Amino acid sequence: MEENKEINPELPQNDPNEETISQEETEKVINDINESTLDPRDELIVMLKKQVDENKDKHLRLYADFDNFKKRNAKERLDLILTAGKDVIQDLLPILDDFERATKALENTTDVAAVKEGMKLIQTKLIKTLDGKGLKPIESIGKDFNVEQHEAITEIPAAPEMAGKVIDEVEKGYYLNDKIIRFAKVVVGK
Repeated sequence: MEENKEINPELPQNDPNEETISQEETEKVINDINESTLDPRDELIVMLKKQVDENKDKHLRLYADFDNFKKRNAKERLDLILTAGKDVIQDLLPILDDFERATKALENTTDVAAVKEGMKLIQTKLIKTLDGKGLKPIESIGKDFNVEQHEAITEIPAAPEMAGKVIDEVEKGYYLNDKIIRFAKVVVGK
């Protein structure tokens, strides 16, 4: 049994050999037709909608760029923190080598004066290396006690001219590029 198909002359018939138009293409054509028949106010609305869409797109792109910048910046900062001490360590390695050589020399020598001289040379080399990196000692002995530079360990009786002054230094304090990184631990006269 065959069904009778009625052909509606108002509806277009699809020829199987013909290419079909997608729904999106159809909507675009309809929008183009509608836009061409709009009054000036409607044209303004359409234009403003297009501008809003463009601005949304620009905003999304800008937001994505900024987010990528933040991620890249955080990664670079982490890399910098992890490798910040690399150059200091590399400059200290020769001094470590000198200490190892001095330790080996201690095993075979009985000359205390030579050992003292070697240790003084290594200490001088260490001080020069750290000075080159911006490390400076805080001069304390004989100076007025300053809470911004010193940490008082104890107070001891002293001559009247030494009252409030640093008598002895238990642990040296240091600046790194003019910023205190360790307070000097001192004994103060009273």
